Amino acid sequence: MAGLYGSSTTQNIPRVALAELIGTYFLVFAGTSVAVSASLGRPIAGGPADSLAVALTFGLALVALVNALGHVSGAHFNPAVTLGLAATGTFPWRYVPAYLVAQLLGAVLAALTVWATFGDAARDGANLAATLPAPDAAPATVLVIEALVTFFLVLTIVSVATDDRVPQSVAGLSVGFTLAVCVLIAGPLSGGAVNPARALGPMIVSGQFNGAWAYVLGPVLGGVAAAFFYARFLAKGQEPSQAEESEGSARR
Repeated sequence: MAGLYGSSTTQNIPRVALAELIGTYFLVFAGTSVAVSASLGRPIAGGPADSLAVALTFGLALVALVNALGHVSGAHFNPAVTLGLAATGTFPWRYVPAYLVAQLLGAVLAALTVWATFGDAARDGANLAATLPAPDAAPATVLVIEALVTFFLVLTIVSVATDDRVPQSVAGLSVGFTLAVCVLIAGPLSGGAVNPARALGPMIVSGQFNGAWAYVLGPVLGGVAAAFFYARFLAKGQEPSQAEESEGSARR
């Protein structure tokens, strides 16, 4: 069975789990470092541009990681991606526990690194950039917006990373830019996690769990829905002549 970005789903589990841990670590470390800097008032891109800087950091980090590790583990780095693919039968369930543990561990280690890098102010003053609901956003709102943006992220991933009609040279850029847009959309309401591991890592280390269930359930629901939607309505199907030949071969 072929995985994302030309990876194989028959590889050694510890090897691909390590790639997922490293990739998730860098993704969360890069994005939350910039977010913490913005929260603490340290210069990034300046004033209102801080939010854009955070989104671009997550997006550009994902572009780099897809190109660097996509061929090894499929560059999921997100439980919503892993569970969506597994639910549709395009990723083996036996790999799922290792991927989920690696992703969460990578996110926790990233949050610890941000704490060590920026000091106690990062944890006590900026909550290690944990995604928390906006003051006027109910947990249900967080659930909906996180599910919606994750739907489009996972839809993009399964489209560009599994379909041979898409040039692989654009896969990383498409996925990274989509993540950046999703963070910008959801940021004002939920902080724009778009990833249960990215949400839980800083939450665990900072001790801030406000609305945690919505940051887990929302992306998972959105990711699974996107994977099923693509498989049912958009995935490449057989031409009528090919289907007839397949049926004929089955009869013989």
